[in-house]
Amino acid sequence: MSQPNFMQTLAAARVVGILRSSTSTAAVEAALAAVRAGLQVLEVTFTTPGALEALRTLRQQLPEHVRLGAGTVMTAEEGRAALEAGAEFLVSPHLGEDLLALASETGVPYLPGVLTPSEIVRALGLGAQMVKVFPAGSSGGLAYIKDLLGPLPHLKILATGGIRPGEVPAYLQAGVWAVGLGSNLFPKAALERGDWAAVEAAARQALAEAGVA
Repeated sequence: MSQPNFMQTLAAARVVGILRSSTSTAAVEAALAAVRAGLQVLEVTFTTPGALEALRTLRQQLPEHVRLGAGTVMTAEEGRAALEAGAEFLVSPHLGEDLLALASETGVPYLPGVLTPSEIVRALGLGAQMVKVFPAGSSGGLAYIKDLLGPLPHLKILATGGIRPGEVPAYLQAGVWAVGLGSNLFPKAALERGDWAAVEAAARQALAEAGVA
């Protein structure tokens, strides 16, 4: 998927599901449950054991309209492996220059993790077209995002970290491109007991509170 198409998809979806699980099997089942609830963009993090296996399985089982990515990608080597497994975009918690080079080489969307204005400007200078502001919720929240967008009004932000579903509309109104949600979409207790109906219900409720259901 090209960067422009991905950004259009993300703007329409407005929410990215961030999935961390203890097994690849649980990740697959949880992802499918959230998609049944209406989730359109999903990232499986490399903190999930067997993340590549989960990506391969999901690429085969997800509906065509659902965009699948890899999160917590720390190196270009992991990025290449994720792309080979079926990931359509890459996300990291840091500004990875090797990952930006990989994105430039392959044309695959990559969202580097940044927080400060200096990190953001550096990421843009290295070719990033969109950034992940992390951790947004615990680093000033909505007020901080508004402060960033004052001098950087054209910045395309995926805001993640500590944001509740009910806060999503305010973040979108403030100007972020999309918001990442994790445990509200994928409750840890439900994942641990394999209760996929509970995951689906939680995801449906979270998306409704976020105003994207």
